Amino acid sequence: MSALFTILLVLHFLGLAAVIGAFLVQVRRKGGFQTFWPITGLVVQLVTGLGMMGIIDATSDGGANHAKLGVKLVIAAVALVLAFVARARQKRADAGTAKAKAALPFFHSAGALAIVNVLIAVLWK
Repeated sequence: MSALFTILLVLHFLGLAAVIGAFLVQVRRKGGFQTFWPITGLVVQLVTGLGMMGIIDATSDGGANHAKLGVKLVIAAVALVLAFVARARQKRADAGTAKAKAALPFFHSAGALAIVNVLIAVLWK
């Protein structure tokens, strides 16, 4: 189980890098957002996070901190929804049926929530 947990943790960090890296690269843009990597990273983080939570529950005596993990799950799910909305808005902006900045608040909110999730993971003991 330890090897599986380590693999999931590495994949979780790679998902984090995809989300926050893509966000930081595009944070100064006003439009033309590329959402493939944030969406992929968020899906990877959700799946690997749930897998790690299951392993922690199955192998540890005290279990996981379900309150912390529940908050992180909700934040990640909201970030994923925002990334999908940003993608839809960006497609409409590219087609000319929406303003160029239509995706901006959704893209930035998804990236900010990913950073909040990192802070919760590190600071909530």
